[in-house]
Amino acid sequence: MKTVIAVDAMGGDHGPSVTVPACLDFLAARGEASLLLVGLPDALASELAKAGAAGHPGIEVVPATEVVGMDEDIRTAIRTKRHSSMRVAIDLVKSGRAQACVSAGNTGALMGTAKFVLKTLPGIDRPAICGVLPTRKGQVYVLDLGANADCTPDHLLQFAAMGATLVEVVEERARPTVGLLNIGAEEIKGNEVVKKAGELLKASHLNFHGNVEGDDIYKGTTDVVVCDGFVGNVALKTSEGLAKMMGDFIKEEYMRGPLARLAAFVSLPVIRAFRRRLDHRRYNGATLVGLRGIVVKSHGSADRLAFATALGRAESEASHGLNDRIAAEIERLHGLGMLAGSARDPRAGAAA
Repeated sequence: MKTVIAVDAMGGDHGPSVTVPACLDFLAARGEASLLLVGLPDALASELAKAGAAGHPGIEVVPATEVVGMDEDIRTAIRTKRHSSMRVAIDLVKSGRAQACVSAGNTGALMGTAKFVLKTLPGIDRPAICGVLPTRKGQVYVLDLGANADCTPDHLLQFAAMGATLVEVVEERARPTVGLLNIGAEEIKGNEVVKKAGELLKASHLNFHGNVEGDDIYKGTTDVVVCDGFVGNVALKTSEGLAKMMGDFIKEEYMRGPLARLAAFVSLPVIRAFRRRLDHRRYNGATLVGLRGIVVKSHGSADRLAFATALGRAESEASHGLNDRIAAEIERLHGLGMLAGSARDPRAGAAA
């Protein structure tokens, strides 16, 4: 059975000029999937014709009459732009016509709209943003990266369960290790929320490594790192800024004079290998886990390689039945009496 992905083709800084070529690249590599390109029909038809892909058998254009701006207010996007490419793409997931949605649009609007339309899975209080970062050992899944600035210990336990399940499903890794991001490895460190979350994680059936510090993220100490959205977003943006600064510094040093340029030419293979290892495009695509449907957020400035990577992430999660596995894992936590509060009621997600 083919996986069908709804694509918000108008989202992001570049819109169809990037999303359409990226979709064609994705289909060339993954012929088992098909895409519903959602957006302004004329704009999409123009880009498809430019690429010589008019009438492509793996693509169907679904019209939308509006576009959510990158700086659009979340409430405005949800209440007044019901025919936007973002909303229509998410509606396609809700109706069952698509198994996943990918958008490079406004993060807040995407999360707000997806939660409003799809609701959360039973037993989950809040969805989280889960992204992938490179490490010395491969890659690590980090959540939450910005959806929830304030969290309870229960929320962090739910995030851990969802992150671990995501790694189990997509990476096919049994019992992935989970680390709780903290200001120290000792159990006595951190605020009360983190301390209580550590107790819950330690008592759970998850493969809890313990507290991890910021440098553990890139050491690859654990497969999953859990934190609230405030801390996660700061860590992510700091990492992005540091990576860019390092790249700029290296470029500046190699451009200082003729000898430096010659050294750059000689070391070009090493430079290329270094850039590939740190190429953020290869890790593009953050999953909004906990929703009743697969939704993947691409970086707004993504180029065609990065956006195609996000499409691949959505296809992999949908084809592996990620949401069914997450629902089963959360139900298991409730059955073990690990979660308290409103999430005990399986109807809580539907009422969100």
